[in-house]
Amino acid sequence: MSRVYNFSAGPAVMPEEVLKEAAAEMLDYNGTGMSVMEMSHRSAAYQKIIDEAEQDLRDLMNIPDNYKVLFIQGGGHVQFSMVPMNLFVKGTGDYIITGQWAKKAWQEAKKYGNAKAIASSEDRTFSYIPDCSDLPVDEDADYVYICLNNTIYGTVFHELPNTKGKDLVADISSCFLSEPLDVTKFGILWGGVQKNVGPAGLAIAIVREDLIREDLDPKVPVMLKYSTYANSGSLYNTPPTYNIYMCGKVFKWLKKQGGLEAMKKRNEEKAAILYDYLDSSSLFHGTVEKKDRSLMNVPFVTDSKELNDLFVKEAEAAGFVNLKGHRSVGGMRASLYNAMPKEGVEALVAFMKDFGAPNLGGVAEI
Repeated sequence: MSRVYNFSAGPAVMPEEVLKEAAAEMLDYNGTGMSVMEMSHRSAAYQKIIDEAEQDLRDLMNIPDNYKVLFIQGGGHVQFSMVPMNLFVKGTGDYIITGQWAKKAWQEAKKYGNAKAIASSEDRTFSYIPDCSDLPVDEDADYVYICLNNTIYGTVFHELPNTKGKDLVADISSCFLSEPLDVTKFGILWGGVQKNVGPAGLAIAIVREDLIREDLDPKVPVMLKYSTYANSGSLYNTPPTYNIYMCGKVFKWLKKQGGLEAMKKRNEEKAAILYDYLDSSSLFHGTVEKKDRSLMNVPFVTDSKELNDLFVKEAEAAGFVNLKGHRSVGGMRASLYNAMPKEGVEALVAFMKDFGAPNLGGVAEI
């Protein structure tokens, strides 16, 4: 069977070149006579893998020396706890609620201190980014928290909020490495890798050194302290070794593509193909305010749940998989991550036009 076009929001499509390289090395990595899956994380061979992965990520993102790169088991839900556990000094965090994941992070943080929602777009089903130019940031806030790109709802912060001098913490899971980002504007950037970087089970946190504290509440578990990872090179315990290896391969692939400026251009071209069609279609339409549209996640609907369901079913049969929208909102969603080729988006739009013909009384869309 040929490979399908996988529009999943995560776990998501990975570069075919990377998968082929990993397959070729499955039984014997670089002459070691074993798979990376079998390799000791204390070995010289693995140390080189994790060191190169970190350096390639630093190169791609221009990460300054005063930021640590931490490879942490688990995904977003672990970070929802780690952020307040590690950053609460005065015990206050301000959250901007632009989707399900920011909301979950806020709810988790309330267990550890005074987490406040200072802005929200829930009033219109998270279909826009609220004005963040003059927020009621608490004078005692230890940080302001955002989800930079909202996977479920397809919105993104094109302009960062005015935090009034407070450290900005951002979940970048869905837009990780999709375009250049000025790391210095953030105290912490973290992302679950399963959307745009690698296999599920790993998060990467980029943390400014002064935010890595040793004097935490003694009840904070050792594996939930950023200092544990920073002080051990992310090797305090057995890390998700194969996931890190796969992410490292993706980093090298991104370098070969021309880096993040090149990826941004490609991602803008891919997104424009789908958005331009949605804006002209008589059958399908997007659900997000145009000014806040994401390049990575594109939700869309018809005016009929029955047609939505039929479209998802027929699309899957045609080789366009995982287009069903998140269970909380329904409809459809196409995730256009780095590894999705432009040809896949063009093929999807062609299929949507064909689908539209019989469902618009036989009138084909141009």
